[in-house]
Amino acid sequence: MGSRVGRKQRWFSQPLTPLMEGPDPETQCGSKKESSWEAIRNWVRLQRSFSSGGNMQTPFYGNNPAKRQDLRLLLGVLGCPLAPVPLHDDPIHHLPMKDIPIETSSAHYIIQQYLAATGWLKLNKCRKNMYASGVVKMICSETEIVSGKNLRDVGTRGGENGCFVLWQMSPGMWSLELVVAGNKVVAGSNGKIVWRHTPWLGTHAAKGPQRPLRRIIQGLDPKSTASLFAKAQCLGEKRIGGEDCFVLKVAADRAAVMERNEGPAEVIRHVLYGYFSQKSGLLIYMEDSHLTRVQAPDTDTVYWETTIGSSIGDYRDVDGVLIAHQGRSVATVFRFGEVSMQHSRTRMEEAWRIDDVVFNVPGLSVDHFIPPADILNAIHSPLIALEK
Repeated sequence: MGSRVGRKQRWFSQPLTPLMEGPDPETQCGSKKESSWEAIRNWVRLQRSFSSGGNMQTPFYGNNPAKRQDLRLLLGVLGCPLAPVPLHDDPIHHLPMKDIPIETSSAHYIIQQYLAATGWLKLNKCRKNMYASGVVKMICSETEIVSGKNLRDVGTRGGENGCFVLWQMSPGMWSLELVVAGNKVVAGSNGKIVWRHTPWLGTHAAKGPQRPLRRIIQGLDPKSTASLFAKAQCLGEKRIGGEDCFVLKVAADRAAVMERNEGPAEVIRHVLYGYFSQKSGLLIYMEDSHLTRVQAPDTDTVYWETTIGSSIGDYRDVDGVLIAHQGRSVATVFRFGEVSMQHSRTRMEEAWRIDDVVFNVPGLSVDHFIPPADILNAIHSPLIALEK
């Protein structure tokens, strides 16, 4: 798996459409006009067709279309999700504590304790970039389909192993390559544009504000995690995994989520919760909830709610900074309608482990984070047209 995403990477020409965060199963070959949300409806129909046929416990690979779409659903949801809000621009080690609401000042105090616990406050000027590699195992569990009073399950379908490589450079530049069962997802950001490339949907640019990669804030980069929660509110305390935690909440504002709308899909809300251990000060659990409403012509309104909860642990010292080396994410995709009595719920899991982390990689520069040509051409074309 290549470690650099930049000018030397060759990209196949693909139609450029907005990046859809959430389920994006395979579109039919040659059907370039089919939107990703139409593909989701095909995926749901496929689940219904199997719901009366008993369990399916075969692996993802092979020519079975259901297995291919399950894996691509997994990669679409858990492969490279983004956080709900941009990173905070102001210095996070000088967050105000006075003349602000108690919920905000408490959150600022918890963030300062988190930075101190990880060791970042002592070494923040020494870190210029980061490289991390690891392995993942993705599992698609039962799909529960409810129609009226009838409940049907499509059984467990097994899992697949994979690996990933992640590069990061401040501010906000990163690139990710993830391979699972022969399917490769590549994503990146140059600090202004976030994009993703998959073999089945091509190259996509994220709409709305530039936001960080969720994998980075899962204990890999304390500075990014602290910056993300800089505008959070403290909701109180809760016990998670046997530990008492402070709960911080950060949510995307209405204007930001409206910028992320795509055709018939309207983002309603995106909220992130961080659970920081009262004993260690470290982030040990994170959960985000993303609700989207889809209103296509001549169809009923359908809602998609994606919830991802991640347990984070195995913190180890890497050059004076505590970095989380293991975790487990559980995602639930819940589909329901305003009129229909039928809804479905699919549960997915990902276990991940970090094998290697290196800071200050020699030779890593901004050239390694240049977006693919499709993205750049789509951005420059309107400007050229205006100039003419």
